[in-house]
Amino acid sequence: MPPEAPSLTEPRQLPTEALYRRCDASCFSFKTTAELELLEVAVGQQRALSALEFGVRMTGDGYNLFVLGQAGSHRHRIVRRYLETLQPREAMSDWCYVNNFEDDRKPIALCLPAGKGSELKQSMTRLVEELLASIPAAFEGENYRNQVAEVSQEYEELHRERMETLQAEAQQHDVSLVPTPHGFAIAPTQKGKLLSDEEFDKLPEERKQRTKTAMDAMTEKLRAHIEELPEWHKQRRERIKALNREVTTAAIRAPFVELIARYQDLPDVSQHLERCREDVLDNAGDFLPEDSNQGPFGVSPTRSLRRYEINVIVDQPVNGELPIVYEGNPTYQNLLGRVEHVPQFGALVTDFTMIRPGALHKANGGFLLLDADRLLTEPYAWSSLKRTLFEKAIRMESLGQQLSLVSTVSLEPDAIPIDLKVIVLGSRRLYLLLCELDPDFRELFKVAADFENRIDRTNENVQLYGRLIATIAQREKLRPLTPEGVARVIERSSRLIGDSEKLSTRLRDISDLIREADYWAKQASSETVQAEHVQAAIDAQTHRSDRMREEMHEAIHRNDILIDTGGEKIGQVNGLSVIDLSSFSFGQPSRITASVSIGDGKILDIERETELGGPIHSKGVLILSSYVSGTFAPTTPVAFSASLVFEQSYGGVEGDSASVAETCALLSALACLPIKQSLAVTGSVNQHGEVQVIGGVNEKIEGFFDVCRARGLSGDQGVAIPADNTKHLMLRADVVEAVRKGEFAIFPVTTIDEAISLLTGVTAGARGANGQFPAESVNGRVEQRLIEFADLRREFDHARKDHDEDEP
Repeated sequence: MPPEAPSLTEPRQLPTEALYRRCDASCFSFKTTAELELLEVAVGQQRALSALEFGVRMTGDGYNLFVLGQAGSHRHRIVRRYLETLQPREAMSDWCYVNNFEDDRKPIALCLPAGKGSELKQSMTRLVEELLASIPAAFEGENYRNQVAEVSQEYEELHRERMETLQAEAQQHDVSLVPTPHGFAIAPTQKGKLLSDEEFDKLPEERKQRTKTAMDAMTEKLRAHIEELPEWHKQRRERIKALNREVTTAAIRAPFVELIARYQDLPDVSQHLERCREDVLDNAGDFLPEDSNQGPFGVSPTRSLRRYEINVIVDQPVNGELPIVYEGNPTYQNLLGRVEHVPQFGALVTDFTMIRPGALHKANGGFLLLDADRLLTEPYAWSSLKRTLFEKAIRMESLGQQLSLVSTVSLEPDAIPIDLKVIVLGSRRLYLLLCELDPDFRELFKVAADFENRIDRTNENVQLYGRLIATIAQREKLRPLTPEGVARVIERSSRLIGDSEKLSTRLRDISDLIREADYWAKQASSETVQAEHVQAAIDAQTHRSDRMREEMHEAIHRNDILIDTGGEKIGQVNGLSVIDLSSFSFGQPSRITASVSIGDGKILDIERETELGGPIHSKGVLILSSYVSGTFAPTTPVAFSASLVFEQSYGGVEGDSASVAETCALLSALACLPIKQSLAVTGSVNQHGEVQVIGGVNEKIEGFFDVCRARGLSGDQGVAIPADNTKHLMLRADVVEAVRKGEFAIFPVTTIDEAISLLTGVTAGARGANGQFPAESVNGRVEQRLIEFADLRREFDHARKDHDEDEP
């Protein structure tokens, strides 16, 4: 027989230098960060800034921006700071709403150059004040009073003459016009003397008949005269009205001519001023004092002068500075504006002066910043924003009327054209969901500015990060940091991102750390923030958040949760998981067990069967099943069954980072070889037995270390991790120190063979030239056990077949 192939070597232990990448404070040339210049650019965000610049400067429909990235990356601040560097625009516009004198339910929108809106509003206010003085003065003048008196006297004289003519004619027929409380009456006379009824009855019948005929004729003439009196009064009023208009025209000519001339280059404004002038001519009585006792216009003044006001909706600065508006509460009304109402005589009334602008109005000509999650949770906000961008106009409509919730009369203001960029900030998940589910999204938001979660920890970026730390400290008026303090912050940044070769761009966490380190420096009466103050802040953050970790580790120490850290067990291994509490995460060891028996080749995942296992965990179990069936006894039918379980797991299990541990437990049960309980293992496995990278490696190592330290470090304890996870290590100082003293160990593994060799102390074994594993190796024992199971299954099947044939 050919000699057996040499067994695989056991994985080596990682040196302490590989467990934590320090930042050398000597690489900084400053004494404190107070010497450094402020950093004006975002570190490592060249891709996002390039996209931002393109989106801002690109013209055309739909080139709005969606800024995506993780929360806490200071996207808002970086975007706003960039926008503030843009050059002012020359053609900025103010927008105003004015009264529509033809239909006051449809206010008119006026566009003016920047700064002219407030100027027009002030000019109209002064104009009304001037008219309130000039119009009453004109009507109180001697000349006006004389002209009104002449007109009145003319009609009174005409009336008197007509009555005298009728009286003279009546007297010729022995009758007379007699005034009464109710007007005039026709009475008979004789020689100029009125006759009583008795005297009239004594007259000859012929005389009486003639007198009655004369009285009837005079009555008709008197009635005709009385009927023409309203027409005379109308003519008198028309003449007085014409006189009033002439007087008003003279009174308002100078102020209106001056104001219209001032805005002659703005046709819409000039037309509105002309309409205002006509309305003043038609309603000059509104400018008279309230105590004028109806005055020359015959009606009491209504004082409804609000119709001449200017409602400035958008008031842009004259220097062309671009408006940058952030709307933190993007409701329908806050975006598109609203029309307010006031109660009056039991009803709600409104007018154009009660139109209030929305964020789209305020940002017109510039930039509107919105949070995606808030925008999408507000009813009708997203759909109204899309409609506005498609129509390129802000159409203000009452949401209550759209939904038929109210019957209050409202306004229909003119739509205002828009020219702005909308910048929505949100998570990557929201961006991808919108791309997939909203067909309008990619048409309206064509530019994605993707902020990096991490940047390379190069020497250049370390120096920039130092300036970033200095910028945060200076802008928030904190104590300057020493080089050692900056180095400790940079190391913490790598730990936060879980990668020794990267730095976190989650600046909110870094800013919080610097602020809290400043607090501890203050408590220590230090003028600078040093490394020990940064460490104190880190320790305080951990202490505030680790109550649950302490409780769970206490449960392990008291054997409420069974975890062995010594001895050996068959089919039992210490797996590692991470519990994430949002702002704090920690590692937790879990006992994973496996049992095997003769069966049909099915590996039972108890977590999946009880619906406690997630899809990724179930996938990991299926992969390890494929690995086992493809690696051992490939020509022999699979004749075993196995079960895998996380012991004392009462919540959900998700992820494939325990698949290496589950595989090792299964191989241990098949080979009948015990696993060292002083070791824990983490990692995922593929169908070829290669160990793959997992997340949370630092927390997992520290979680098992804490349990071992509580029970006493023996020097045999340690953790096996994927070799490719070595670059992610940024372990706590106490873990690194224990490794340095030989009390704890970290083992990198690349294959299942390396992992099982480490855990059992027996070489895994490789197939020799004869195609067989060494008999005493782990793999050899597993394959031999599987063959035994197959033989037993075959014997059992034959015996059952013979038994079935013997039965009648």
